[in-house]
Amino acid sequence: MTQTHKIRVLIVDDSAIVRKLLTEALSAETDIEVVGTAPDPYIARDKILALSPDVLTLDIEMPRMDGLTFLKKLMVFRPMPVVVISSLAQASCAIGLEALHAGAVEVIGKPGGPYSVGELKVTLPQKIRAAAASRIVPVASRAHSTQPQPAARTTLHAPANPLAVIAIGASTGGTQAIETVLMNLPADTPGIVVTQHIPAGFSRAFAERMNKSCPMRVAEAVDGDPVQSGVALIAPGNFHMVLRKHGGAFRVTVKDGPMVCYQRPSVDVLFASVAEAAGPLAIGVILTGMGSDGAQGLKKMRSAGAHTIAQDEASSVVFGMPKMAIDLGAACQVLPLSSIAAAICAALPGDKSCAHPSKSIAVS
Repeated sequence: MTQTHKIRVLIVDDSAIVRKLLTEALSAETDIEVVGTAPDPYIARDKILALSPDVLTLDIEMPRMDGLTFLKKLMVFRPMPVVVISSLAQASCAIGLEALHAGAVEVIGKPGGPYSVGELKVTLPQKIRAAAASRIVPVASRAHSTQPQPAARTTLHAPANPLAVIAIGASTGGTQAIETVLMNLPADTPGIVVTQHIPAGFSRAFAERMNKSCPMRVAEAVDGDPVQSGVALIAPGNFHMVLRKHGGAFRVTVKDGPMVCYQRPSVDVLFASVAEAAGPLAIGVILTGMGSDGAQGLKKMRSAGAHTIAQDEASSVVFGMPKMAIDLGAACQVLPLSSIAAAICAALPGDKSCAHPSKSIAVS
């Protein structure tokens, strides 16, 4: 995409009011153009053929054909970046997460309620840009490339320090990337803390989905939760999560606060707290995502003696956050997604000083 090419967006939603709100939220952006709108998937199909949009925004609940069904058909016959617009009802959040699994690259809450129009004007353009920059994997190859392998294949090489902490951060494409990493870690992995850029409401559905498929227990974090082996805590949408030393163990604090790198929860906020509280006891992992959130925090973790890992470009949906971290010298290892779980297990009992970083380190 050249600098002069605007991102062409088609908005698909059965509500005329929502179509108007989404169009207005994008109208002030000089690099984005709404080329059309559609009230249902059938009209959307014709407009996709006529207008060749770069990005589609897609409502989930629509007449004649629901958005999830349309998305699955689209990913077979005309793969393209899709931003899902979903209500914040718990059932809709679960369907929104299923849409991400089916190939959508971003999900946001519908305007109204906790998602004000002002927030929409900040969030929606970011999501559109991330979607436009994403690498869309066709359905035929997605099942092979993203299907997590059995977790039993990865084991801890030696008993891990009970105070070890694994901190993971991601954005665009991160829900499936995080699932791939967690599914390949053993059930007794030391405590895991995760920040994924995700709207309020969706984080609970994300944690519940992961809890059904991952070896360890996965839960949306609650303020004061202990960080312990066999548990992965997901930062709640619209709240920052930080790690604190509490006596001889670690706990998380869930708090409000200003956005950092335009995000709440912010990966930088989590990583900086892990650097301060856990230092060399920690492992930091930055996965696929748009923007720079997490790069400075991962650098702080590495400076504090933590072992740090960045996902490589070839396996990232968007190589923004990992690239920023790599460029800062924050990553000890740069690895494909399929190798990250094994690298975490190998690093837990070993040397975390990592004085000689490599741009590409093979992990057996």
